[in-house]
Amino acid sequence: MTEPLLYAEADGLVTLTLNRPEARNALNLALAEALAAACRRATDAQAKCVLIRAKGPVFCAGADLKERQGMDDNTVRARRVKGFWAYESIERLPMPSIAVVEGPAVGSGVEIAAACDMIVATPRASFKTPEALWGTVGATQRLPRILGKRLAKDMMFTGRVLGAEEALAAGLVARLVEPEALQPTLDAITATILKAPASAMALAKRCIDEGLERDPRGALATELMAIEDSLAAAEWRKTMSGFGR
Repeated sequence: MTEPLLYAEADGLVTLTLNRPEARNALNLALAEALAAACRRATDAQAKCVLIRAKGPVFCAGADLKERQGMDDNTVRARRVKGFWAYESIERLPMPSIAVVEGPAVGSGVEIAAACDMIVATPRASFKTPEALWGTVGATQRLPRILGKRLAKDMMFTGRVLGAEEALAAGLVARLVEPEALQPTLDAITATILKAPASAMALAKRCIDEGLERDPRGALATELMAIEDSLAAAEWRKTMSGFGR
């Protein structure tokens, strides 16, 4: 049986590849569980950066609706929770995570990409959240925080597809590159991250994520506590010692 997710690790960089191209990488139970397990594995391995990409022309076509045929309400509910846990596992990775989107991301695909810290895309990338049009509910929390509620509602209510250029302008995509420039761009980004102090990267990520959930005073307190953690780790001394030489 083909593994639904491929895991590769080299020099602190973990690459997770959605591996259901015959099903357009639709998210089924096995893939959801594999994503959560892979995030635990990357964390245990103290990886410094995680890439999530896909095999085939489609990043992820959404939930595997064929899998749900014949399921009762309780089974569907349990399956949905597994999907939520996969997204949450990605979002809570302590190290930087990057989604590499080279084709359509629909529903669960948008959730997977949006759960990463940044998205690097090529012009064939697109983003769509048609859950409400299909009679269900999903993808209602991350996108409004990234795009704002008006655009998120437009996508949800009308099935509007954000092309790569629009997604870049709206702030969903961090970098848009031509296919031939994709790997060099990823190499440059990950090289910078891998050379940086891991603890500082984790603290910075935590400050941004937690700070956005708090009022300005609470966010500042989060950063001050992170500074204390940074001072205790003393990694900054090694970095600063290189300046001025």
